[in-house]
Amino acid sequence: MKLTSEFVGAPLKDYTCIVEARRTMNYAAAIGDAHPAYFDDEDPGGIIAPPLFPVALTWPIIENITDYLRADAFPREVLLTQVHFSEHLCIHQPVIPGMRLTICGVIAAILPHRAGTYVVIRFDASDDGGRQVFTEHLGAMMRGVECADAGKGGESLPSVPSRTNETILRESRILIDRLAPFIYDGCTNIYFPIHTSVQFAHQVGLPGIIHQGTATLAVSVHHLLNSEANGDSRRLTTVFCRFSGMVIPGSSIRVCLTGREETDQATDLFFTVFNAEGKKAIRDGYLRLKK
Repeated sequence: MKLTSEFVGAPLKDYTCIVEARRTMNYAAAIGDAHPAYFDDEDPGGIIAPPLFPVALTWPIIENITDYLRADAFPREVLLTQVHFSEHLCIHQPVIPGMRLTICGVIAAILPHRAGTYVVIRFDASDDGGRQVFTEHLGAMMRGVECADAGKGGESLPSVPSRTNETILRESRILIDRLAPFIYDGCTNIYFPIHTSVQFAHQVGLPGIIHQGTATLAVSVHHLLNSEANGDSRRLTTVFCRFSGMVIPGSSIRVCLTGREETDQATDLFFTVFNAEGKKAIRDGYLRLKK
């Protein structure tokens, strides 16, 4: 199969939703984050959603991408080869229950990669007043799909600081419970059977069900916020990572802080997540915390 970059710029149909407190609370519960900011609805300031909650808002689009993509000539069969490869989330303001959000999408980049073709979709969410709430660049690897040209759109993708030093400054070992994929599935409505069906996982060549990548990321961000920002997710403005390995439920992950850089305006954190086999499940992890 082949894919060309002619589809860069192809829009997606808009998606509108109203954020419900039940959904934001459920997301926090799914990743074991009991911070009062997500649950104490008697607080005068109200509650907010956990910072990775936007991935649950864009999932209905991804799950039904063929219905949303406005490009009739796009070869739909290549979509069957995709895996979540990268995640970049820019948080302009916290998601708050009661918000009515409109999410606009566009294919931002199609690029050749040694593993296939790298396709990035950009989502922009805004509230009823037109204010930006979040921007997500979701990167999918189309495995075994050849990019038939030099690619396009790479220059439009957001950049994050790079770091080669991976000296571990702080480490947390976290058990991923055997029920974790089912709880995340049920509480977030992010459903794909490799996370809940042993039979399906075996049919596609996996050793068993695997923990959702966004769940591993959300758990890792939660622990880093606790250790580096006293759990205050309002400080978090940027999240980035590449998904590079499987996490098997019933095993432990190691969330390793590998760098901390301070400026007058922000703190940049760099992290890596290792699975039980010592392989990188998440690499090039990056968070930016505003001062």
